[in-house]
Amino acid sequence: MGTVSEIRGLIILICFSLIMDRTGTSAVNYLTLGFTELPLNSSNLHNHKPYNLPVNARYSFKHGVHKFWLYSTDKPLSLNSTTRPRSEIRIRGYDYSHGVWQFEGYGFVPYGTSGVCIMQVFGAHPKRATTLMLRMIDGWLAYYGGPFLVPNMWERWFRLNVIHDVEASIVKVYVDGVQVFQAPGHGGSFHYFKFGLYAQPNASYYMESRWKGIRVLKKDYY
Repeated sequence: MGTVSEIRGLIILICFSLIMDRTGTSAVNYLTLGFTELPLNSSNLHNHKPYNLPVNARYSFKHGVHKFWLYSTDKPLSLNSTTRPRSEIRIRGYDYSHGVWQFEGYGFVPYGTSGVCIMQVFGAHPKRATTLMLRMIDGWLAYYGGPFLVPNMWERWFRLNVIHDVEASIVKVYVDGVQVFQAPGHGGSFHYFKFGLYAQPNASYYMESRWKGIRVLKKDYY
């Protein structure tokens, strides 16, 4: 990363420290105020994985933690697919086409996992598949292949909030309560959230992410 990116990353980390209490967690989760949490159970969580493997070969759920792992040599989602390998969860039952929606989850990415999407807002105009991809690249959280948003993301739990305002065509990304990016919307007739692992260019041979406390919320006035 260049000097400008390093300085920006330092500023973001300083902002984190200013809003964290002594326990290391945000004192007030103000981001969810004005939103209603929607019920989630196993029927809402659909695993996407290499077509030739059972779900438990690349995913586990123990003690409230979703663990995903993947190899860059794994097969794609389906036999004839040209996409890269993945082990991720697609949230079902809450596809949306209007309103303000929010994803919240606590993520952990081990050292060395790189070149992989860990969360996405699926759905966009026909020339693209997604409105948002958040990738882990060399320890940075990145918007697609760049810009790079937050450094030093390996080996720590972080809280991720993504708020998508469909009518305003805006997506906001927050890490540990701090807004780190605002992205434009990309159209599309419907959207939904995904989290886990989806290999991208220059993926590491082994990839892993862990998630807990997953929530889907909707703005109250819609």
